[in-house]
Amino acid sequence: GNRRFVAELGRNGELSSESRRRSLATRQQPFAIILGCSDSRVPAELIFDQGLGDLFVIRVAGNIVAPSQIDSVEFSAVLHRARLVVVLGHTQCGAILSTIEALNQPADDQARKLRSIVDRVRPSVEMLMETEVGKNRDELIRHSVRNNIRMSVNQLRRGSAALEHLIEHEGLRVVGAEYSLETGVVEFFNY
Repeated sequence: GNRRFVAELGRNGELSSESRRRSLATRQQPFAIILGCSDSRVPAELIFDQGLGDLFVIRVAGNIVAPSQIDSVEFSAVLHRARLVVVLGHTQCGAILSTIEALNQPADDQARKLRSIVDRVRPSVEMLMETEVGKNRDELIRHSVRNNIRMSVNQLRRGSAALEHLIEHEGLRVVGAEYSLETGVVEFFNY
């Protein structure tokens, strides 16, 4: 679907037709769960060229993993039997940029809700700031986005007994991916 999106060959009209809406009115069976960033430039259904009922999408700033996101992933994996979870980050993520800014110039008056996002992203960025990567802002951003995706994948894989069981015994896969705002291409990671 992402290849169709990048090539501007989308099937979106047929994926949201009246007959499709009616067929989904009483049931859904998404084939994948997407835990993605709430950034307005990263709508999972569009970038994967999917329609109504195809994806169970959870969006939160910085594609962070908190108890409600774990619960939502469990909900769809158990109830809808979706067997693929994609943690979808993206280039130039505002949550990453805000975290880097907060680590460079901590502010006591930072909004409480922003601080809660920054605090969840912080471990992904903080460890890189002490390395060579931390000396180059563009590299720090790029590596922090990917590190944040990796950490979210690991939290989902190990943060829930139900998800661990589904991974071990029922074929649930949890993978990471990064969407490029510049090219529209999604790159999947093997970790």
